[in-house]
Amino acid sequence: MTTTLTITTPRPGLHEITDEVQAAVAATGVAQGLLTVFVQHTSASLTIQENADPSARRDLERWLARLVPEGDPLYTHTSEGPDDMPSHIRSALTATSLTIPVVNGRAALGTWQGIYLWEHRSATHRRSVLVSVLAERG
Repeated sequence: MTTTLTITTPRPGLHEITDEVQAAVAATGVAQGLLTVFVQHTSASLTIQENADPSARRDLERWLARLVPEGDPLYTHTSEGPDDMPSHIRSALTATSLTIPVVNGRAALGTWQGIYLWEHRSATHRRSVLVSVLAERG
């Protein structure tokens, strides 16, 4: 069972989508199984990170911006602006899909874990995120 979430990202950075994903899982009625979350873009990614202290997200965002800066003169893929190639590199360094067990009808995240869409572009974007749940045979 697969659902497509449309997530609007107003700015670069980590945008928590845990509630949207959990609602999609619940709508399937699957009690036990396997969840796959997949972002259908090459300039955004997914991650599971701490969702209690916002400073952890800010630190991650700053770290990745320092690691892959905009305006590097070595970039040749710049047709969509100075954030174009850095967004592809940032996406390649992170993940475009996540796999999470489903237990008792919910994504089995840890106490401080949240699912995040990581927007790597500067402008507002509408991102498609597939949420697919496979039921455990029983």
